[in-house]
Amino acid sequence: MSAEDSSVVPGGARERRTPFGALDDLDRALLRELERDGRISNKDLAARVGVAPSTCHARVAALRARGVLRGFHADVDPDAVGRGLQAIIAVRLQAAARARLGAFARTLAARPEVRDVYLLGGTEDVMLHVAVHDSRALRAFVVEHLSTRPEVAHTQTSLVFEHLHAPTTAV
Repeated sequence: MSAEDSSVVPGGARERRTPFGALDDLDRALLRELERDGRISNKDLAARVGVAPSTCHARVAALRARGVLRGFHADVDPDAVGRGLQAIIAVRLQAAARARLGAFARTLAARPEVRDVYLLGGTEDVMLHVAVHDSRALRAFVVEHLSTRPEVAHTQTSLVFEHLHAPTTAV
């Protein structure tokens, strides 16, 4: 971070410039707590970061309005809903199809098997995290929705034995 990217704001809080504007120590503390528990009440969140509930509410609302907080979601265990086989699938597109990468990714993201889609730079173009019922369903997904598509040059499937969620972003 350059000297221009960081400064001290009134009250001694450090402020960091991001593409979303300035984040100070309070913003970063709120983000850390919300990443740990997105269902925390405003009152408890305020207590954890040491501010009044009204201040906490206003700051969280501002983080949402600025797009820093993109939303809140439930983290559903795939095994608990009958989709216990997870895989990471690397996909390389034909060179001529790379212009349609966004549309390809959106189509895949709409599939019920797909939990996450990552657009990549490097050897592979797309990385998919999928959760399915069993190996037969995984094979069907790869064959029907990837391998038979003319824009797909190559896929490589790796099984997920365990998924550990990183608790926080480095804010």
